[in-house]
This record gives sequence, structure tokens and C-alpha cells, in this order.
Amino acid sequence: MKLFNRHVAAIALTLAGGLVAISASAETLRLGTEGAYPPFNYIESDGKIAGFDVEIGLELCKRIGVECDLVAQDWDGIIPGLLANKYDFIIASMFITEERKKRVDFTDPYYLAAMTHVVPKGSGITEFTNEALAGKVIGAQSGTTQADYAEATYPDADIRLYPTQDELNLDMASGRVDLQVGDMLPMLDWTKKTEDGACCELAGEPITDPKFVGDGVGIAVRQEDDDLREKLNAALKEIRADGTYKAINDKYFDLDIYTMK
Repeated sequence: MKLFNRHVAAIALTLAGGLVAISASAETLRLGTEGAYPPFNYIESDGKIAGFDVEIGLELCKRIGVECDLVAQDWDGIIPGLLANKYDFIIASMFITEERKKRVDFTDPYYLAAMTHVVPKGSGITEFTNEALAGKVIGAQSGTTQADYAEATYPDADIRLYPTQDELNLDMASGRVDLQVGDMLPMLDWTKKTEDGACCELAGEPITDPKFVGDGVGIAVRQEDDDLREKLNAALKEIRADGTYKAINDKYFDLDIYTMK
């Protein structure tokens, strides 16, 4: 699996100009994403930002009649970056949670959300309680709902947080992590489609507690940008209705992640 430097923002495409908020009627908007969360968003060998999130975001831009420049931002600073006007909306596989809604607004979900445990093959780990996992090294990406879940559910484990999912995956493949809590779809992709991910497998039941996975995965906008949010919602309905969403979905997944069927 290709590893990405957590400082991918240095190679992001940004607008000339400054940190000025742009309305949905402007000719150009800035789309913020992480660039380190394949297959949803990642940096290709030529430096371009790609992935499911990016393709959906650019298609929505087209439908609302604007050009969109891409900006890569480390996950820990992705909401602060939006609030500081570094970009105009975030499409980065962000779960819609009550805590995040205190700071930003979200569009309707553009896919459903679930988390999962990932364990090394042959680990024998089958029980996911605090007692069973006491003392185990459990990994999660920092600043995520997966990290929140791990810390809340396994207080007696050794919780280790990583700046990017790729760094966590590397440590798990190297045997430095006993198990991890991750977003189900990227973890399914990693374990089934990559060489280093072949070390591991999904385990236990999907984690669907709304306290942690929220109401699905949405596009974040600043709370004052109602017009942009409504336009993105309308565009999302349009690409669902005309088959464009399915065409993009099918490039990355074997099921419709909008419905998880």
C-alpha cells in the first residue's frame, strides 16, 4: 500500500489570493480533503489528489456551476482549516456527529457509516470488551470518531493514536499494534486489496453506534454557508438520480455505499 506523508498539504493545489471566504455563486470554490485515506482520498505518484471523495466533490462542483480547486489538509486541522477560510467545504469521509455539528454544518449524507475492528490473521482475538482487551495495544487515527470509540470502550487498553491511517496500517502490518478500530470501507479495501493489508482481517460485528458513527458521512461547510449547503444537497440528489454517483461508486466499491447494499 502506498504510504503518504502526513504533510501532504505542501503539495496541495490552492488558489492564488488569500484566505477569503467564497460564496456558492463564485466562479471558483476550494474543496478541502485529507489526501491520506484511500480509497476515499489520496495523493497519486504525480502529486494529484484522487479518490472517491474527490471525484464526488468535483462532480458536485460541476453540477452547481463552479470550478473547484483541491486543497489537501492533515486531518487534525481539517475543521480549523475550514473555519479559517482555507477552503470552502470539506469532503473527506467525515462522520456527521453532534460534536462536529457544534462547529460546522453538514449536507445530507453522501454515504453510510460503520466502523470495524481489524486484527492480525490468527490472532485469536474474538471478544471485544474492555476486560478481554485490557493491556492490548489498540490503534486508531487521531481526531477521529474511531479514536473516540477506542478510548471510551477500552480504557484499560494501551490506546495509540496516529496522525494518518497509513501510519497506523504500517505499524499494524509490522506487528506493533494488536488491533485497530477503523472505518469499515477503507479497512475492507486495505485488507482485501493491498499487499501489507493481507496481514489482517476484519473482526467482530460492525460498529454502528450513532454516538460514534453519527448520521452517516457528510460534506462539511461553515455554519453561515446555507446557500452552498443547499446547492450541494441538490447536486447530490441529481447525481444519485441520473446514475453518475453509481458510476463513480462502482470504480471503487463492490456495493452501493450510499445504501450499503
